[in-house]
Amino acid sequence: MAAVAIAVSFLVIIVAVAVSSGFRHQIRDGVAAMTGDIRITPYTSGTSSDPVPMPLHLEKEEAIKAIPGVAALEPSVVRAGIVKSGDIIHGVIVKGIPDQVGNDGGKVGNDALSVSIPHRLSEITGLGPGDKLTTYFIGEKVRVRQFNIVKVHRDILEADDNLLVYADIRDMQRLCGWEEDQVSCIDVRLRESHRGKASQEEIAARIGWLLVDENLYVGTSVHTYPQIFDWLSLLDFNVAVILILMTLVAGFNMVSGLLIMLLRNIPAIGTLKTMGMEDGAIGKVFVRSGAVAAFKGMLWGNALALLFCLVQGTTHLIPLDPENYFVSFVPVHVSVPAIILADAAAYAGILLLLWLPARLIARIDPSKTVKAD
Repeated sequence: MAAVAIAVSFLVIIVAVAVSSGFRHQIRDGVAAMTGDIRITPYTSGTSSDPVPMPLHLEKEEAIKAIPGVAALEPSVVRAGIVKSGDIIHGVIVKGIPDQVGNDGGKVGNDALSVSIPHRLSEITGLGPGDKLTTYFIGEKVRVRQFNIVKVHRDILEADDNLLVYADIRDMQRLCGWEEDQVSCIDVRLRESHRGKASQEEIAARIGWLLVDENLYVGTSVHTYPQIFDWLSLLDFNVAVILILMTLVAGFNMVSGLLIMLLRNIPAIGTLKTMGMEDGAIGKVFVRSGAVAAFKGMLWGNALALLFCLVQGTTHLIPLDPENYFVSFVPVHVSVPAIILADAAAYAGILLLLWLPARLIARIDPSKTVKAD
């Protein structure tokens, strides 16, 4: 029974670690698709409704790409617009990207005026693939475009009505009256290992020094969406609490099992003491037996957790409310180093707890136990 309890505890631990890692990957990928991990923009008073152009190719572009952790530079043209469908009017942000750039939701093909709209906008307007999206752009002049909807995608910030429409960058350049070598911003995508807050800020500072003479502003997604990254930090804290609680539960279950073993073998312990065996050596025998049972429980718990991750990762069986969790399903990501670290920490905690009942061996009096036998 102690081994079963340990298997359940490790199942909860590994699932919690996988879900936490899944949220980090999904949300960071979603945010990076919208604003990049780091965004370079003109350091002027331009707004999203009347953006100011910047060069497509920076003077220090190669130097930026050479910074450790930088994966790619993605130019885009971002502009605010107003969508009208019947009596429904709603504000959107239209992001023009090259066809090969962006997440799966962002790719819109090569056809002129093709767009991919967020699921939330599709629900509000009742529009879908094959429909026209009438969009008004307010600036010095009011410009109207009728886009062709080719895809509906999901974005991380849909719940906050931050509706991002993906368009072709060439269409947006023509809308703004710009040349092909002019964009409104350049998004810097980082490698997964450099997406933490400290790494983002360090790389952003290095890029800022490289661009110090080009009148460009460098900002991070952590500063743009602090509430999302605070939520991720809270999630990591909750996982740490779960790890500690489950380790304690598994440890005390194993302690209970070891106590039962000790009580059932008091005469044998007394006999071993009379034969000259030391308390520490006897304790090691029982701790080793408990450690083997805990190890078997850990293996079963890991196997069940990985099976759950496989099923959830391929079927998205368990849904979520995106208004509260940013994603529509429970994301899982199997990070082998994180799982090994969690297993090692929990197993070490259990072994330390196992030494508590083993200390009772020193109180067993051989004369009484052998005589009673």
